[in-house]
Amino acid sequence: MENKVIITAALSGSWPYKQQNSAVPYTPAEFAEEAYKAYKAGAAMVHMHGRDPKTGVPTPDVAIVRSIYDAIKQRVPELIINVTSGVGNAYEDRMAPIIELKPEVSSLNTNTMNFAMVDRKTGKINVDTVFTNTFTMLQEFGKTMEAQGTKPEPELYDIGGLDNWYIISKQGFFTKPYNFNFVWGTAGGFRFRPITFASLVDMLPEGSTFTTCGVARDQSPAVTQSCLMGGHMRVGLEDNLRIPNGELAKGSWEQVEWAVRIASCLGRTPATPDEARKILGIKPRK
Repeated sequence: MENKVIITAALSGSWPYKQQNSAVPYTPAEFAEEAYKAYKAGAAMVHMHGRDPKTGVPTPDVAIVRSIYDAIKQRVPELIINVTSGVGNAYEDRMAPIIELKPEVSSLNTNTMNFAMVDRKTGKINVDTVFTNTFTMLQEFGKTMEAQGTKPEPELYDIGGLDNWYIISKQGFFTKPYNFNFVWGTAGGFRFRPITFASLVDMLPEGSTFTTCGVARDQSPAVTQSCLMGGHMRVGLEDNLRIPNGELAKGSWEQVEWAVRIASCLGRTPATPDEARKILGIKPRK
């Protein structure tokens, strides 16, 4: 399946609000419809954050996250759902939805960093925050995910994140293939640079898979290079509110359509969810 590319749609993230783009989903029904459209456009996986259905404020509240997760599963049972473990800083808040839902994939953040985070009470961006991901958290999050059959997706915001993963991986609990995501353009992380991307891919463990996402203008060049190098592509309103021509995206699904066009130009075709499961080493659920 060398010509197959996994396209992920990141549906909302923690920051964008309807004030920036009315297509940003808040309610379970909106998430389910966006996921369905993304799937029909060519996505094999969606990445989701919990959002308060009235205010849109990001939340790790298990009941809210479950309502979104269940709505997507009911609407598009074929899709892989990647649930974030990155809302807030507290271990208990971040892991509760993962332990409760046992999704097929979950993000695994690899380093402590400056990070422009959303205040969960006010919904406003706070640029003077630190996203905490200690070695102990990286270890415990990873162990828990692997033990319950959730495939960790290490999120790499800089080179140090990969080195941190290497340190923890010596314990031997991560299962192959390792599936990394390069995150470009986040305030506090690295900006997209083609030479940096190529070097990082060369640093990955043998047999790994990788995908990439880019914030705002970093999105299109980053996913194009990833596809060109044999990696996978993540798009969606979490990362960018616009399509490559500068217009507001009608939804994450419209960005998926652009990703499919890019892949087609490079001789690759979108993987189905089941093909993606084989590529990522996701074990069938009993």
